[in-house]
Amino acid sequence: MSDARRPTEIIERALTDADLGWESPEPGTFVVTLPGTRKLATTCSLRVGKHSLSVNAFVIRHPDENDPAVHRWLLERNLRLYGVSYGIDHLGDIYLTGRLPLSVITPDEVDRLLGSVLEASDGAFNTLLELGFAGAIRREYDWRVSRGESTRNLDAFTHLTGAARDSEPG
Repeated sequence: MSDARRPTEIIERALTDADLGWESPEPGTFVVTLPGTRKLATTCSLRVGKHSLSVNAFVIRHPDENDPAVHRWLLERNLRLYGVSYGIDHLGDIYLTGRLPLSVITPDEVDRLLGSVLEASDGAFNTLLELGFAGAIRREYDWRVSRGESTRNLDAFTHLTGAARDSEPG
C-alpha cells in the first residue's frame, strides 16, 4: 500500500466504524456529518494532502451583534481546543480549522479530532448564539408569542427572553 493511500483508508474505516454519515466527493476528501444536540448537525470536511490532513467545519454565521465579545470568547476558547481552532472568513462567519501531519493519523486520532470539532461546534453553539444573536433571539421569541406559536426550541434562552418571568404567578 502506498503511503498516500494509507491515511485515506484509515479515515474511511474510522468514519464507517463510527457509523457517521459521510461522502467522498473526490479522492482524499471526506465530507462528514456530525450529529449534535444544540446544533443539529455540523458538516466537517477532511482533506488528505501531500503531507497533512486538513479539517474545516462551519460553526455559525457572522454574529449580528457584539463582535468584540464573540471574538474574544473564541480566542480564549482556542487555548483549550485540541487539533482545531476557531477562525473567521472574509464575511465574518465562524469556522473551525486544523491541520495534522499524516504520520499521526490513526483511527483513534480521527475519532479524537472529530470529537474536538463536535464539542467546539455543538458544545459552544448556544453560547455563541447568546453572545452574537441575543437581539434576534428576543425578536424571534416575541414574534412566536404574538402568533401563538411554539417557543420550545428557544427554551435554552429563557434568561434572554424573560419567558421564565412571564410564566411566574403575579
